[in-house]
Amino acid sequence: MAEPGASLEDFHMRLMRAFHAQRIYLRPKVDELGLGPGQPKLLVYLAVHGPSSQRELAAFFECDPGAVSRMLDSLERAGFVTSAPGRDRRTKVAELTEAGRVAARAWDEVCAAEQDVMLAGFTAEERAAFADLLGRARENLWQAIDGRGER
Repeated sequence: MAEPGASLEDFHMRLMRAFHAQRIYLRPKVDELGLGPGQPKLLVYLAVHGPSSQRELAAFFECDPGAVSRMLDSLERAGFVTSAPGRDRRTKVAELTEAGRVAARAWDEVCAAEQDVMLAGFTAEERAAFADLLGRARENLWQAIDGRGER
């Protein structure tokens, strides 16, 4: 049994606090680009993979297709993406506009700079180990989720 308050200093809390600091650090950059939370990653995905459905985006980012749909609608209203009918009446395919391509490139630059700040003082070996450890932690969680039949 865990001691009372142990969750305030465990890995869960450390990861959550790092994520929170990252969001606060990146928020002004998201605003400068005229984007909302979660939207930059969609633009970068589309820049790399080309026209994609909301289902493909949701699967890649492991999130709710409805949330992706709302973000794409907002991105379309702002002129970053266009949409066209997909394979059936229930799907749409999103594609970047020139403004979306510019924003995706800018976001990649923002993320590279943020990564340099976040990993300042880390050796190349520590960076590689950290990336590996995060990947393994994520995989462990997905295995547990799959074991519950929730994916």
